Amino acid sequence: MFVSRSMTIKVITVKRQSTLLEARSLMDTHDIRHLPVIDDQNNLEGIITDRDLRSAMPIRVKDKETLQAQKPDFADLKVEDFMSANPVTISPIHTIQDALLIIQKETVGACPVIDENGKLKGILSVRDLLRTFINVLGIGEPGTLICVLVEEKVGQLKKIVDAVTEENISFGSVLVARYWEKDKRALFLYLLTNNVTRVKKKMKDLNFEVLDPMQWYLEQLPKADQG
Repeated sequence: MFVSRSMTIKVITVKRQSTLLEARSLMDTHDIRHLPVIDDQNNLEGIITDRDLRSAMPIRVKDKETLQAQKPDFADLKVEDFMSANPVTISPIHTIQDALLIIQKETVGACPVIDENGKLKGILSVRDLLRTFINVLGIGEPGTLICVLVEEKVGQLKKIVDAVTEENISFGSVLVARYWEKDKRALFLYLLTNNVTRVKKKMKDLNFEVLDPMQWYLEQLPKADQG
């Protein structure tokens, strides 16, 4: 899936010469935390975030008059003085996997999406990524997550899919994760049913080990130093 299919297209933006109070008002009105900064030709010039505003304006007010009365020097602060001039960006033709890795590596909450000419095409936030993965994984529908431990060899997944299909149960998603034992994988099946008793029995009959998903997760966490 490409970024162009998951990004927010109707982007709320701001200009360099806008005041911080104007930026604050836009964020509050639209319930967002990132404002791309553009020029009159829609070229990306930077980004200003909620964190930038909180650092610059420690007091939160709704109008210029109140701000002028409390802190006169704050009233006319400009976006250009506090924005990030070289934000982390992404292309519309990047994949969602690319975006996830970039956001994790750069520790940012959102990436402006620009074309090859530097024109703003959209913005991709962590919120957009969560919405996308909820749709991809099918977890927006009622269902049950089970974890099956399998050997890493050809044909294992087909056996599991066939067994579930025989029960006339639909898949929401299937994820494969590494297991701590060599040559093994943990398969996470999100099944669109609340009754998985027969499925679990079939897995055991096929000599697969069925694990509790939360227990699997806890076992992956770093162990405390016992020494």
